[in-house]
Amino acid sequence: MPYVFLALAIVSEVAATVSLRLSDGFSRVVPSVVVVIGYVAAFALLSQALTRGLALGVAYGTWAAAGVALVAVIGAGFLGESLSWVQVGGVVLVIGGVLALELGGAH
Repeated sequence: MPYVFLALAIVSEVAATVSLRLSDGFSRVVPSVVVVIGYVAAFALLSQALTRGLALGVAYGTWAAAGVALVAVIGAGFLGESLSWVQVGGVVLVIGGVLALELGGAH
């Protein structure tokens, strides 16, 4: 169950971050509102995942890595941003680090 809250926290954070780009310096109302609601929801949901027993390092590492990877892919796929092979390698390394945290922890 804590992973459901973590997944929702990741989705909320990614939506807020993409909306931050779309808000044009908070000059567009709808994306700006999504930014605020998304970040508040992301932290509330992350808090619920932690309350339900997820280890802090694993939860935060997963949240951050998934957020970085998804935002990079969305930026490249839908916002016209570039993504070099070096950047792709960096994202893979970040994800690998989170997997090492998860797999290396005592269960």
